Amino acid sequence: MGSPMSLTPIHVIGGGLAGSEATWQIAQAGVPVVLHEMRPVRGTDAHQTDKLAELVCSNSFRADDWAGNAVGLLHAEMRRLDSIIMSCGDAHQVPAGGALAVDRDGFADAVTARLLAHPNVTLDRGEVAGLPPAEWDKVIIATGPLTSPALSQAILDLTGEGQLSFFDAIAPIVTVESVNMDICWRQSRYDKVGPGGDAAAYINCPMDKDQYEAFIDALLAGPKSEFKDWEHVPYFDGCLPIEVMAERGRETPRHGPMKPVGLTNAHKPDEKAYAVVQLRQDNALGTLWNMVGFQTKLKHGAQTDIFRMIPGLEKAVFARLGGLHRNTFINSPRLLDATLRLKAEPRLRFAGQVTGVEGYVESAAVGLMAGRMAAAERLGAPITPPPPTTALGALIGHITGGHLDGGTGSFQPMNINYGLIPPLESPKRDAEGRRLGSKERGRTKKRMVGERALADLDAWIGQPVLEHDAAE
Repeated sequence: MGSPMSLTPIHVIGGGLAGSEATWQIAQAGVPVVLHEMRPVRGTDAHQTDKLAELVCSNSFRADDWAGNAVGLLHAEMRRLDSIIMSCGDAHQVPAGGALAVDRDGFADAVTARLLAHPNVTLDRGEVAGLPPAEWDKVIIATGPLTSPALSQAILDLTGEGQLSFFDAIAPIVTVESVNMDICWRQSRYDKVGPGGDAAAYINCPMDKDQYEAFIDALLAGPKSEFKDWEHVPYFDGCLPIEVMAERGRETPRHGPMKPVGLTNAHKPDEKAYAVVQLRQDNALGTLWNMVGFQTKLKHGAQTDIFRMIPGLEKAVFARLGGLHRNTFINSPRLLDATLRLKAEPRLRFAGQVTGVEGYVESAAVGLMAGRMAAAERLGAPITPPPPTTALGALIGHITGGHLDGGTGSFQPMNINYGLIPPLESPKRDAEGRRLGSKERGRTKKRMVGERALADLDAWIGQPVLEHDAAE
């Protein structure tokens, strides 16, 4: 292994959370890295400063409880891997109950100062307009949802039409265990066998006429999110929000994604449903199912109330709520290999929101893994993705192959959630033999998933539990 000065640098494009984390991980591995950030030479519509890791929206990294929340588990795993984002977040924490919220200026100042002080880091202020030069043999593209037009076009040219999206048209996703199968049933329309050989590939939620009319009323009355000028995107027929369909005519959804034809209610075969909401499997584990055709710009609070009006979804647990907004991301399951490299040009890795993850922490987490993988490759070390039982491994696995597309082009950004992690059966009784209630079982199951994840991550990285995490 050569000294850092004798190694060819790795280039990271984008100084947001993912790019900053990737840069830190590479530098800490003893590899020189050039971080390219176009601000302030070229600004964006959202950023206010030229600081690295600037938080442009909320100042919250969300729940910090590894034993009860998937993003809290991701926090704990990243701390074990010397994350600069988590370290600076912890150092600049502000009161937020059980969440980790930060002083945004202090946080960005700290990340910027630590990266600039690192002997292996060079900061280059300027836009990478187009595909990175051929002599850059290892590059991480971490340009986020506001990727510059020139680089977006270069990615589009390289990956092919349809492999780069410029906005989210997101349908909600529910956990399968929260669907009431005493009301719903499995069947594909007309029992058509799909590519996987399954004639019952959908979960169907039936509505009678009164239920449908009440649902349409709620859709029309529900509060909607308004686009910012720079977020405005056109509607396309293939991603029309469900409430916009209803505005075009009360019967429009029933002749679109909610059409009841070709389906027979297994619980009431003699009754014809007036409308049907279909759920389609979204991940290889079969734990997550998306609401087909239910892209929406309803505000999140309204979504949970309105969509729980659907028979069988009264107690639905949403792994992701719907939305429609500007967000540049690639079709990662088709384009990236297991180490985040672009299959068409392996010198390029992708990280952060451009890979199809949502959230500050998730973006930084993918940056962390991209940085570690790029550094290992430069040093000639083996690259092994983290175990799928960890939050890090589950997130990477989902965007590089765990999502089921089936030719539908349905890959959409997602936060970390328990539905991405292989499930465990929670005990029905406690250590004293007392039967656990459903809430207690749920809490126990989450803790067990967290304990397994942290143990598996420790085995993967070959280090003991860190003092910070032990205290948690």
